[in-house]
Amino acid sequence: MDSENAIEVKDIKKSFKVYFDKSNLLKERVLFWKRNKYERRNVLNGISFSVKKGEAIGLIGHNGCGKSTSLKLLTKIMYPDSGTIEMKGRVSALIELGAGFHPDMSGRENIYTNAAIFGLTKKEIDKKIDDIIAFSELQEFIDNPVRTYSSGMYMRLAFAIAINVDADILLIDEILAVGDASFQQKCFNRLKEIKKEGTTIVIVSHSLGQIEEICERSIWIDKGLIRAEGSPKNVHAQYLDFMGVQQQENKAKIMEQFKKLPSARTIFEPQFWKETEGGEEADHLIKQAESTAYIVLDKGNPTSVQIRLGILAPDGKLKITVEDALPLELDRTIAGEYIFSFPLQNCSKKAEDKLRMCFTADETLNSEKVSVKAVAVEYKNEIKG
Repeated sequence: MDSENAIEVKDIKKSFKVYFDKSNLLKERVLFWKRNKYERRNVLNGISFSVKKGEAIGLIGHNGCGKSTSLKLLTKIMYPDSGTIEMKGRVSALIELGAGFHPDMSGRENIYTNAAIFGLTKKEIDKKIDDIIAFSELQEFIDNPVRTYSSGMYMRLAFAIAINVDADILLIDEILAVGDASFQQKCFNRLKEIKKEGTTIVIVSHSLGQIEEICERSIWIDKGLIRAEGSPKNVHAQYLDFMGVQQQENKAKIMEQFKKLPSARTIFEPQFWKETEGGEEADHLIKQAESTAYIVLDKGNPTSVQIRLGILAPDGKLKITVEDALPLELDRTIAGEYIFSFPLQNCSKKAEDKLRMCFTADETLNSEKVSVKAVAVEYKNEIKG
């Protein structure tokens, strides 16, 4: 291992068995041996990287690409199928905050047990306990059982312990959103101080801005392989560009699938709706807070209704209900064009029957900025003709 490096990862591979229906009892395993079938899913396909002493790097990528698995391999929570990992110095991991806390023990008692897991001796903990309590801001509650803590208090205490271990290597997995805004900033400032002290840091995060502020280097992992590596701004630009292209491709695929579904005739209540010009692709604008439409079925046994909506206003609430389906409520979330699916439950309607759709918008959502672009129906058994 190079003397300048704190971490060296060489060609590590990791896969997991995913069981379709695993039996736990010996009797079941013998009688129903076919239930123990599984498929092997490769998460890491041979990645290699090194981290210099005192360097901070960020691991980025979409969910399921292998970022957190890489971090767990570094902590030795799990081991690779092949390849080697070498690390120098004491390691502190901010992965599962509060892992090892006992709910019936007080916060003070849990500091001793949890810090011991990180490798601190009792004398070292005695010296640090006041700093840990002060950082957590839980002085008033420190002798209460942690089962009485709120989730925010619980996370504060766990973070305060992990951050005061004086580790040579600090591994962080998506835990920078701890507590309220002021405490988050406090944690972030503490990380900067730790970095200045020469601690090697590896961060897994979807917050690209935080990585750019702390790290000198980013590693983009995609499908278990390193796709790009270098300065955070350059790598993040490539990553965002790729994700934008991928999102457009995914949207196009969904739109193609939507177009293949049999269309349905839609009757809009005249007092609520206005049909714009444009033929089949005409938008139907919501004109009031509560608007109603009927779908006229042209085949038997409908299984789901899909609605293609255009939403220009990102603010407010929009509730969509389709007869015989569970309602959908959108709360201050989206702006753009989307397809929403409503699986029907025990729907006995057939050809020429009507299904009712309702759109309810609250006062903060300008109803004229919501339009129904198209409606399609999926059928269990298509009837030709």
